[in-house]
Amino acid sequence: MNLSVVGNKVRSRIFSIGRSNNSFYLLSIYKQEPPLKLTIRFISSINSFRDSSRRCGSSPISSSSNKCGLGIVAKRTFGGVEGVVSGHGESPWRLERKEKMATKLVFSGSLEKSDPLKTPVTIIGQLDHLRKVSYEDVKIKFEPRVPLDVFHYAVESLHPSPIDSCSLFMNHSSIVSLPLKISRNNTSSRAHALTKAVKNASSNMDEYIVIICEKQDVFASACAVARAFPLYSRKSKKESKDEPTVTTVEFLVVTKEGDDLKVGADQVSSDELVCLQNAAEAIRNAARITDIPCSEMHTNQFIREAKTIAEKVGAKITVVQGEELETRGMGGIYNVGKAAENAPALVVLSHTPAGAQKTVAWVGKGIVYDTGGLSIKSKTGMCSMKRDCGGAAGVLNAFFLAVKQGFTQNLHAVLCLAENAVGPKSYRPDDIIVMYSKKTVEINNTDAEGRLVLADGVVYAKQDLGADIIVDMATLTGAQGVATGNYHAAVLTNSEEWESLIVQAGKLSGDLTYPIVYAPELHFSEFNSVIADMKNSVADRSNALSSCAGLFIMSHLGFDYPGVWIHIDMASPVESAGRATGYGVALLNTLFGSWSSSPTLKSLAPSDCL
Repeated sequence: MNLSVVGNKVRSRIFSIGRSNNSFYLLSIYKQEPPLKLTIRFISSINSFRDSSRRCGSSPISSSSNKCGLGIVAKRTFGGVEGVVSGHGESPWRLERKEKMATKLVFSGSLEKSDPLKTPVTIIGQLDHLRKVSYEDVKIKFEPRVPLDVFHYAVESLHPSPIDSCSLFMNHSSIVSLPLKISRNNTSSRAHALTKAVKNASSNMDEYIVIICEKQDVFASACAVARAFPLYSRKSKKESKDEPTVTTVEFLVVTKEGDDLKVGADQVSSDELVCLQNAAEAIRNAARITDIPCSEMHTNQFIREAKTIAEKVGAKITVVQGEELETRGMGGIYNVGKAAENAPALVVLSHTPAGAQKTVAWVGKGIVYDTGGLSIKSKTGMCSMKRDCGGAAGVLNAFFLAVKQGFTQNLHAVLCLAENAVGPKSYRPDDIIVMYSKKTVEINNTDAEGRLVLADGVVYAKQDLGADIIVDMATLTGAQGVATGNYHAAVLTNSEEWESLIVQAGKLSGDLTYPIVYAPELHFSEFNSVIADMKNSVADRSNALSSCAGLFIMSHLGFDYPGVWIHIDMASPVESAGRATGYGVALLNTLFGSWSSSPTLKSLAPSDCL
């Protein structure tokens, strides 16, 4: 239930619509000061209203009957008044939201009979799709609670701007319309709006979400739903449950036949549902790792997370940690993390199936916390820096999904883990460090640490793993949000073809991307040093900052590197509304879908020419 607050007053807000004895009813709540006033508005027709008001103090009140046959019990907390609203002769329609265990997500390709009084249901889709759905298509979800005329009235009342919703049966059944239009740089799935809609509609109890969409949007829609149910929470709980709540996501597929739309002609297969389940697990786990603070998710714990995933998928794992990094010449990772209590590490998970002809490496920045080092961040700038490991979390869980779905080529997940801490051993401005590439770097900003760890990672991928295609993903620059915004990751690559492919993959997966300028001959001079091969931070911070940061990484591969190199800066898309998004899991698996055994990922792959 939502109430808007103005000063000490609460505006009235209609929060439910239902039906009793062939009369529509709406329930509103008004409050200025206790006692609480509940107003039940009964509508026998669209144009006629009858009001029945009740006042209550600190104890429950009830009305045993009224002309419409609806019994009301009010017991809810508002300014000292506690209450519940329930229906006459039925189980309570509970309006309060309780703390709970992490929700279990289950995906289904068909609609299962349900009663919204016992299990809430939300139907979500684009308005054109919703209008093509007949009552017969969906009545199994809420009959007899929602009759034909209520359903039709609700659909016709929707006017999304950008989204709109209408309650069908109290607050236990509703229909939600996604934005009408999208631009050419957005995803047809309306993934970001879908995530918000699911969050708003979630009842924190066992529930159904019915998504009506085209087949190509099923994967992105499932991933969007997964982002709405984060796993990590440290809120104290008044009540504990032995079992988690279950959210069942059911798909009703809309098929285009010429200029017409047909509902239910195609279904989501069992193999596709397995892919959706694995994708949701991977996205939620990536978000969980990213959400956990460094006091829990330090480098040693991150290594344990990697070992768990390696064991799940049967991958080989290699860990280079602590002083061994320096011994092996990985000066970037070692120097960034050497001041922390938990030692820095390079972690590599490897999947090498028989018959593979190509080698792909996904390299992730895993700065488990970034204070900025001696070039320390401000008190506000340091907050949320636990999410500086979002690139590594995304790569690790993208690897999990890819291997689970039968990746046919050699695939390596390279995790560059460190905590950029302040201490007696901190690396300093003016230090000169030797990278794994053997190039020397003069430090002029210890807060430009991500590029240092990634440079070692991509060179390891090239030299030790023999990668043909190297993708690095990182929360690299705050400038990314300025360049491409909160929803689109910035993409920098030496391949025009792959630049186009990853933009397409972003639209298909819901992990949006947009290219930034690739011109090393114009920008790399920003790193000139008179005593080393380069500095680690630019001279002019107004000159294509995100592009320059990416070019620093590639310079260690060499600008003449014959393979494909792709840099993904997802500093802003890594989180939304204070929670991690699991960005990158869907993107990487869609981009490389041609090399998957999954029919779902193959069908989404932006090109078959890989």
